[in-house]
Amino acid sequence: MSRRHLDLRRPVLAATAALALGGSLLAAPPSTAAPTDPAPDGPGVKSTWTEADKTGFGTARTRRSNVWFTLQRGRVSEVFYPDLSTPSVRSLELVVTDGATFTDRESDMRPVVSRPDRRSLRFSQVTGRPGRYRVVKHVVTDPRRDALVVRVRLRSLDGGRYRLFVRHDPALNNDGMDDRARTVGRTLVASDGEVATALRARPRLGATSNGYAGTASDGWRDLRADHRLDRRHRSAGPGNVVQTARVSRVDGRPGRQRATLTLGFGGRPAQARATAAASARTPWSTVERRYDRGWHRYLAGLKPMPRSAAPVRREYLASALVLAAAEDKQNPGAVVASPSAPWVWGDEVPDLSSPSGAYHLVWSRDSYEFGSAMWAMGDKAAARRIVDWLFTVQQRPDGSFPQNSDVRGEPVWSELQLDEVALPIVLARLTGKTDRATYRGVRRAATFLERFRDEETGRAAPYSPQERWENQSGYSPNSIAAQIAGLVCAADLARKNGDVASARRWEQLADRWAAGVKGWTVTTNGPLSDRPYFLRLTKNGLPNTASPYAMGDGGPPQIDQRRVVDPSFLALTRWGILPADDPVVASSLAVVDRELKVQTPNGPFWRRFSFDGYGETRDGGQWTITDPGTFTTLGRAWPLLTGERGEHEVATGRDASTYLSAIAASANAGDMISEQVWDGRPPTGRPCCEEGEGTRAATPLVWSHGLLVRLAWTMQRGRPADQQDVVARRYLD
Repeated sequence: MSRRHLDLRRPVLAATAALALGGSLLAAPPSTAAPTDPAPDGPGVKSTWTEADKTGFGTARTRRSNVWFTLQRGRVSEVFYPDLSTPSVRSLELVVTDGATFTDRESDMRPVVSRPDRRSLRFSQVTGRPGRYRVVKHVVTDPRRDALVVRVRLRSLDGGRYRLFVRHDPALNNDGMDDRARTVGRTLVASDGEVATALRARPRLGATSNGYAGTASDGWRDLRADHRLDRRHRSAGPGNVVQTARVSRVDGRPGRQRATLTLGFGGRPAQARATAAASARTPWSTVERRYDRGWHRYLAGLKPMPRSAAPVRREYLASALVLAAAEDKQNPGAVVASPSAPWVWGDEVPDLSSPSGAYHLVWSRDSYEFGSAMWAMGDKAAARRIVDWLFTVQQRPDGSFPQNSDVRGEPVWSELQLDEVALPIVLARLTGKTDRATYRGVRRAATFLERFRDEETGRAAPYSPQERWENQSGYSPNSIAAQIAGLVCAADLARKNGDVASARRWEQLADRWAAGVKGWTVTTNGPLSDRPYFLRLTKNGLPNTASPYAMGDGGPPQIDQRRVVDPSFLALTRWGILPADDPVVASSLAVVDRELKVQTPNGPFWRRFSFDGYGETRDGGQWTITDPGTFTTLGRAWPLLTGERGEHEVATGRDASTYLSAIAASANAGDMISEQVWDGRPPTGRPCCEEGEGTRAATPLVWSHGLLVRLAWTMQRGRPADQQDVVARRYLD
């Protein structure tokens, strides 16, 4: 694999550098121009978010620090505050100049990214210009305050006198178009009435300027023009503001400079300034030690790593840390899907990208995946917090769950998915939540499934208005499996709470659905095999009929439902509803492998389903919304599906180490695992990514990390780690 590399051979020429809206640290000779006030040219270009392929994601373990950071293309990209549904910084970027011939920014370089301590989410990045200079940067958050702390070292390789600037692009409170910026003493302050930031440095900042992104007052644009910060403004806003400042030179050994940047957050400017000042007074070594120690203690409190994970130890630890870091601190139990916004969710379509939502949200389905992984690895408290949070946001009075919500529980998207109603029940029983308060929520959810009838079609459950890939309705074997498991688990919890009548009723319904799942979803006359096989779903519950439907995401406008398969039926064997050696499962896997399997240098991966269009274009360009039948974009392969296949292999008694290794090998240099990996379909070469490595989809996808952890424990136990005896005994004994 070639995922860890440092490209110090490629010069970053200011004359050809493209305009970037991300934060940057810039250097230029001292300006003699007096600051003017305010900056012209507002409100600036449209504020967007950075690309989704994050190479780092971190936060302090303590709940006293409600700040999360991401890294992308050498820069600090989105920083979240005060919660994980609210990005408040677009970027913070370093820039280096010699003051005369070039000005480089981090996002134009290829950094070496690493976690120096595999038991911590502290990240290091190395960038530079070959033969001229090298910059080493360490990034953490202050465990005792709402502050981001960045330690910077610049070393001249040729004796040149290079200088640093910092460019901060705030996007406060999930909106970058209404911010105000100003210089207060030696501190850059930004605010929007709800959230404020304060950026300072040790040694203190030098010349500063506040301007509007993409205009003449933008400090990066000014520096790029003549390698000097000529235009200086005390304030800017409201609009898409950016802040630029010189980082004063540290006296020391010739050709070496050090600085510590501190970005404090608060509800008001005074609070942000106080936070930044207090954090800046703490030595870097102390902040770093406290940050690492918090994560060391967290890992020490988990079960010892399973022997099965020894070959992928580093990635197992990273995945455990990512799972824990993705939980919001002000709303315990709320775990987001990803701290990234993939493709046009981040930077093109206004309705999708502003305010940011997309993957900075909580799904109950994803929460089940996270909770079951955390339970397996020994973080039982977190798994139970997830259950408590889910039943807190359960919809009343009907008992359903939102398609997704922000971390505060406010619903965002409005569709209904019955697996998301069932899985909180399954997780409640897995984690031993038998108390009466939890059972009240379980009862509401099970009753909803029992009584559900789709308003549009009139069909009753287990028909679902959406299945787990969120773009089709119908009879899905995956959704049906979740509903069966949910009702059986609900019945067990009902008996523990003295509700015998409900228990019997739900068990009878689950048994009917278990007996009917093949009749709804297995075709015996489909064109993909002479043997019976599971379909992705059926629209009408009649799998031997064509019942054509539109695929979405630029796929076929009409496609015979018998031509569309996916591997999601494996939930039936994972939860113990069908035996792992079921002959229809075996014949279905043969079809799925022929249609969807991708063999890469890192191992096997699978695409979601036939004709999937949720992925990059053929030449590696980002996914975008397209018209039916255009086939502009192609869904790539998913590491989490490799994890699910591995769980099935364990259930059949076979070795799954190849699958665990494949997931781990797909991680990037910062040990972050993507939603999708490049599948090698033509054109060949490297249009966006290496085959078997992450694309520009959501990275890290917390679900991918959860599957690595859960597969490791499945291998250790010799059966699916989240399979519950109450379900398996009922259908397999």
